[in-house]
Amino acid sequence: MNIHHLELFYYVARHEGISNAVRKIPYGIQQPAVSAQIALLEEHIDATLFHRRPFELTETGRKLYAFVEPFFSNLNKIGDDLRGGESQRVRVGASHIILSDHMPAIMEKVREDRPDLRVSLQSGHQPALEAALLAREIDVAVTVLEKEPPPGIEGHALLDIPLVLVAKRSSKIQSVERLFEPRKITEPLICLPTDEPVTKLFRTGLTEAGVDWHTTLEVNSFDLAEKFAAKGFGIGIGVVSPSSRRAPGVRAIPLPGFPALKIGVLWQGKLEGQLQSFVEGIEWHVGNLKQMLATEARSNGESA
Repeated sequence: MNIHHLELFYYVARHEGISNAVRKIPYGIQQPAVSAQIALLEEHIDATLFHRRPFELTETGRKLYAFVEPFFSNLNKIGDDLRGGESQRVRVGASHIILSDHMPAIMEKVREDRPDLRVSLQSGHQPALEAALLAREIDVAVTVLEKEPPPGIEGHALLDIPLVLVAKRSSKIQSVERLFEPRKITEPLICLPTDEPVTKLFRTGLTEAGVDWHTTLEVNSFDLAEKFAAKGFGIGIGVVSPSSRRAPGVRAIPLPGFPALKIGVLWQGKLEGQLQSFVEGIEWHVGNLKQMLATEARSNGESA
């Protein structure tokens, strides 16, 4: 059997379909080429390997996948082992807020003990990152925890980050109680897309408070929300983020009683080597953040 055909079949079986496999194969190849070479493999063994719609491996396909999976799934690991004995690479998935606000500090700490560490980063929310962990495409995920992880994934919560509103410094709104008093707010709201975890939590808090407030301006980052708020376009949604400074001309308004973002770390298997060092770096950073969050909370209380 042609070894390249077997490799393509491995990706198709692992990702449950040719179109999904094409996006995951680590080199450029088009869907028609994959289909043609899988057809050659099926012709060679005189058997169908999988049903296309819905995707399902045949008995022959399951036998062949069980044979090729250990080899192809461990190619990256053996490459790392041959280059340095112990793998010098950690593949990290993280939500956008982690990548932008926290990952540089985490990596700086990890590199103190592991200067040769190579890190690859990818962005995503919890469901996508869990799928990547189960598919062995990443080694660890740092993300907003919207629900309990599925069986096969280990992890624990690290930190609760409170939500805040961000208003122009000259705004007459001094507290959330004053803002919510009319129940239906006329002040423009600057918010992240509806599928973002922070927006879901904010909407939950509004519902529990009995407040009706529709988004006027949708943006894709906290930075943009702050910049538009500073220009007087409305009040933005944000989080307590002591690792980065607010945009000039804005101030934070606490949201007492609203649910907080729960940040956690997820992984598979046993924590050891580079992966353990990386998780320890995350926990060190979280310890610092907790102190900074406590300081900012006291500061907000005094200013209120």
